[in-house]
Amino acid sequence: MVSIQRIIMLNNQVLSGLMGVCVGDALGVPVEFTSRVERTASPVTSMQGYGTWDQPPGTWSDDSSLTFCLAESLCNGFSLDAIAKSFWQWYHESYWTARGEVFDVGNTTFMAIVNWKQGGSPVDAGGKTENSNGNGSLMRILPMAYLYRELEFSELIKRVHQVSCITHAHPRSQMACGIYISIAVALLKGADKHAAYLKGIENVKDIYSTSECNLEMQHFERVFNGAINKLPIEKISSNGYVIDTLEASLWCFLNSSSYAEAVLKAVNLGFDTDTTAGVTGGLASIYYGFDNIPNDWVELIARKDDIIDARKSIS
Repeated sequence: MVSIQRIIMLNNQVLSGLMGVCVGDALGVPVEFTSRVERTASPVTSMQGYGTWDQPPGTWSDDSSLTFCLAESLCNGFSLDAIAKSFWQWYHESYWTARGEVFDVGNTTFMAIVNWKQGGSPVDAGGKTENSNGNGSLMRILPMAYLYRELEFSELIKRVHQVSCITHAHPRSQMACGIYISIAVALLKGADKHAAYLKGIENVKDIYSTSECNLEMQHFERVFNGAINKLPIEKISSNGYVIDTLEASLWCFLNSSSYAEAVLKAVNLGFDTDTTAGVTGGLASIYYGFDNIPNDWVELIARKDDIIDARKSIS
């Protein structure tokens, strides 16, 4: 029997992760595509609005929408078709959008959704070329971490890869998602943030070094050397390339001491601000907890109550 304390803890972990992604995303939306020079001159310090997408403060993007779609789908068991269907509903019916409007979608994600709707298998829908390695699956993958309680680790990573494939099927994108989830699982189990980083990369390294992903290991050298946090900021890129996003999010998380510091650091790297901050925020919120997310930011989040309700189902 699951204790009341266990239920409360799981609820809090899920709420922290979902809200952590969403708040980071919303912080980055108004300044998406702005340069690092611009952000250095005028750093983001609070929840803003309008800007790039002309949206009110607290508006989140496709990053959070697809995260919520995945989380909700998992409540009814693991079904790739159900997940893909929810992505279709998001794009065509504005399902799980912040304000009833889809205003930001990557081309790789869009084409994959179309491929699935035309009859393709979910695992064959996503882009498989090297040019298909945007961060569109990494940005939404966090809910998979909560399955660690139910699955053997190798099976969890296999399913993480399958979920990535719905939109991004190249091994590099699958591996980025696997690394991220492995670190998130270590955090969920209570590891210190740097210990979780080291444990996370070690656990998946054993899988990737003996699989078809081995040829991709060279692209993750800076992550797997265990010292991504020691790189100077000038060596950290924050564009839409999946490895850039993974590296930047780990760098921001490991080089901060609070949720707010981590996500603001991510936003102020510039360029793909919403995704970098959302991916960073997922890890930071699991580690620091929901109460460490500034309340004035949470209060501005669109559909805040719906997000709080959603965590109850997945726990």
